[in-house]
Amino acid sequence: MSEKICVRGGRVLEPDGSSAPYRDLIIDDGTIVDIVSPEESRGVTTQIVNATDRLLIPGLVNAHTHGHGSLGRGMGDRWTLELLLNAGPWLSGKRTMEHKYIAAALNAAEMILKGCTSAYDLYFEFPAPTPEGMGTVAQAYRDVGARVVIAPMLADMSLYEAVPGLMDSLPEPLRRQAGQFALNPFEETAAACQTFLESWTHPADEAKPALAPTIPLHCSDPFLERCRDLARAHGVGLHTHLAESRTQAVSALKRYGRTLTAHLDALGVLGPNFTAAHGIWLDDDDIARLAANGCAVAHNPGSNLRLGTGVAPIRKLLDAGVRVGVGSDGTNSSDNQNMFEAVRLAANVSRVADVDPDRWVSAGEALKMATSEGAAILDLATATGRIEIGARADIVFLDLDNINLVPFNDPVNLLVYSEDATSVKSVMVNGRMVLDNGRFTRFDCRSLVRRAQDAAEELRARTAENRQISAQLERHVAKHCLCLCREPYPVERLICDPVKE
Repeated sequence: MSEKICVRGGRVLEPDGSSAPYRDLIIDDGTIVDIVSPEESRGVTTQIVNATDRLLIPGLVNAHTHGHGSLGRGMGDRWTLELLLNAGPWLSGKRTMEHKYIAAALNAAEMILKGCTSAYDLYFEFPAPTPEGMGTVAQAYRDVGARVVIAPMLADMSLYEAVPGLMDSLPEPLRRQAGQFALNPFEETAAACQTFLESWTHPADEAKPALAPTIPLHCSDPFLERCRDLARAHGVGLHTHLAESRTQAVSALKRYGRTLTAHLDALGVLGPNFTAAHGIWLDDDDIARLAANGCAVAHNPGSNLRLGTGVAPIRKLLDAGVRVGVGSDGTNSSDNQNMFEAVRLAANVSRVADVDPDRWVSAGEALKMATSEGAAILDLATATGRIEIGARADIVFLDLDNINLVPFNDPVNLLVYSEDATSVKSVMVNGRMVLDNGRFTRFDCRSLVRRAQDAAEELRARTAENRQISAQLERHVAKHCLCLCREPYPVERLICDPVKE
């Protein structure tokens, strides 16, 4: 029988965020079994966790990240999404199993340090996902102590094949060099996915599989249909980058004669297990389709700003009843795994999308996206994203003496607009301390840092040729995509008007 734990002396954020009274938590076998006043817990004789001068909040939930991106921190400036994808063969290529583990562990460690306890990770393994690779990623998260849904990124077309006219616009020998980045036929990748799903052995409440046909344009229709069928057969999620850039939106009209969302709906891909990352270039009909099919959206304001892709119509999505979570995106596209920063941006970026303050995303809405709504998107086999009786004890301990929280006024406003993760002192996952007063309890973080630095240096040498090819392709990709962006599109999600400028 497990020993009960009493977390004593802290202030606990109420589920509605209205206040943070002094409350003690009774935890049994990783589950919160009671929330009592300090007076009521005085007679409790059990293991005590001292939470004096701490604010207890639910562990934040990252609805969209890329663990492989952690080794690409600080690589690139003034990249659009398509230029980031052009850099992919050297940013994320030539990885050994050791590199894959290090990248995932580094991603998980940063999230824990910054108050995030679970994530939906779209992890890239080239040329196709393997049970060994995805299992290694799962083990890395579990070693650090974070929960994860792992969805291998899938495609059967490269960037150069997916964007209409791009391959044909490349001069020789660049066209031939771009051709070497071709992906496996979809039958091979689909078979690899089936093996990955059938061989999964990790506990579903700690590490759960899913599938991520990465960008609809990069997947043939038969491949999308196969992903749809595999996900339904195995009861797992589907997660894709939907309508992220204007280039994608215009390209969809050229290829399909309809929007990306309309095309996925026609293929039967949309459903309650479907999460759309970004969802920027959605029109009203697209939003209605997502709502009617019970889909969710992972809002990634940090990378949307970093890559200049636009401002997602979050208020319209919320009004339509679409569940919205918040993601950090990959460290190679938004620079960090700081969910406090992502939450603040989720609230603030809505201010430039509408002049009516009643239509802005409130602090409470933004925090909900990063806790209970994100947890619902991950759909792990356990109750997370909230502090209440019956929920799992995934708890972040914030230092109430940190300048971010002084004076302690409205708790939700402080968490969304003031907190930057520097108040995080300890983190509990499943009733176990994985970070205790700034020190990891389950693995050697200093060793991981050394291994990550060594891996980055090794990969720079291993990917030098790919980097040179990508550099030669960059201006051609930029020019072609800019021409596409200047074509008319029914909705506008940029502050500027690219058609007129």
